[in-house]
Amino acid sequence: MTESTIVKQEEQEYGGAERTRARRVYIPRVDIYETGDAVVLLADMPGVDENGVDVTLERNILTITGYIQDDERAGYGLAYREYGEGDYERTFALSDEVDRNRIEATIRDGVLVLTLPKAEEMKTRKIAVRSAA
Repeated sequence: MTESTIVKQEEQEYGGAERTRARRVYIPRVDIYETGDAVVLLADMPGVDENGVDVTLERNILTITGYIQDDERAGYGLAYREYGEGDYERTFALSDEVDRNRIEATIRDGVLVLTLPKAEEMKTRKIAVRSAA
């Protein structure tokens, strides 16, 4: 008989920070891919716009935080909701391969794109091979 293990992804706190908003916090789904010059993160944060996102880098910890504005429409009552209201937060530990001074962030339609350029000394380079004559 095999034993299955359930692993729960728990949110880690860095530096003992506490939340000041009494809301649920979701961990956004992130796709990560690598190009020759950078590592790119795509974070899904539906409902978040450029005014509601914070990207901070402290020491080697990159933190993404997205805040959703309450969407209450005058004269209407909520009939059905497919997902719960809440904010988003996710942290990543960066290595020395990332050039911290050139990190860029853009958001469109609830998708945050973070471009983490590689440090010059970490970029892939072609090495010429000569004949040993």
